[in-house]
Amino acid sequence: MIRIFVGLLLTVLLVTVSVVEAQQPTKVPRIGFLIVDSPSAASTRVEAFKKGLQELGYVEGKNITLEYRYAEGKADRLPQLASELVRLKIDVLVTGGGNQVAMAAMKATGTIPIVMTNVADPVGSGLVASLARPGGIITGLTSVTYDLSGKRLELIKDTLPKLGRIAVLYDPSDRAKVVEFKEMQAAAGSFAVQLQSLEVRRAEDFEGAFKSGNRARAEALIVLPTTITNTHRRPIIQLAEGNRLPAIYPDQEFVDAGGLMSYGPIYADLWRRAATYVDKILKGAKPGEIPVEQPTKFQLVINLKAAKQIGLTIPPSVVARADRVLR
Repeated sequence: MIRIFVGLLLTVLLVTVSVVEAQQPTKVPRIGFLIVDSPSAASTRVEAFKKGLQELGYVEGKNITLEYRYAEGKADRLPQLASELVRLKIDVLVTGGGNQVAMAAMKATGTIPIVMTNVADPVGSGLVASLARPGGIITGLTSVTYDLSGKRLELIKDTLPKLGRIAVLYDPSDRAKVVEFKEMQAAAGSFAVQLQSLEVRRAEDFEGAFKSGNRARAEALIVLPTTITNTHRRPIIQLAEGNRLPAIYPDQEFVDAGGLMSYGPIYADLWRRAATYVDKILKGAKPGEIPVEQPTKFQLVINLKAAKQIGLTIPPSVVARADRVLR
């Protein structure tokens, strides 16, 4: 009888332990998302990231939690917001924006894995040791390839064959854009054009920058993607239109907002692909061993309505190369 009782007791205990273990809630990973833009400006890209997660089986609020912090275009808020996310004990920190966002994330933590979505110069900025083997706690996607600057020069020159002087609008506090401008200067001779640097650090600098461009008789404008230019697309587009200055922008969102033309990576695709990095890290991969990817999808978008407003006829050969044409 004693043996039967002990056997029954052990069976009951094992069943009880199994039931308790089965009832233990599975840990839901928490992902922090540090974004330099406002919610409205970043909405398309955020949705692309969430779609990437869904494709991998993650559903927000069910088996993954997303914590968003938006800097509203104010880079000085990034360190505070990054620290807030770190205090939430997140499992992965994703950065939405350029080098400044990734740097703020790096300074906020020395242990939490970081996935960058579109950093221009991760090696030169000291974020990673190399693209092939990042080392440390950060990996992700870069938004620049070596021929991007030359391609934009080529497109604006093909649009305006007699073009001689081009103004370049960017924020000099973004080290990666200073490097990009220098690369563009090196390529300018091949297209028989001169470049004029238009430096802006605040929205209040835009009007003065365009006046400088007019004084230097700039005939076209190239806008580089920085925190300040991405956050204030409409004022830049309006100033370019008001000055009848043909402009090429870094991404399609400028054209959708009324700009003339854009050439660059499909940023939403970079954000979507960032979800695969999050998935790998949650499954145990070390960020320092996951190679940084360069963009593979580029897009030329042309707005013929905007061209008409400034009295510009874009050559059919250029229009034929466009991936999207707004008529």
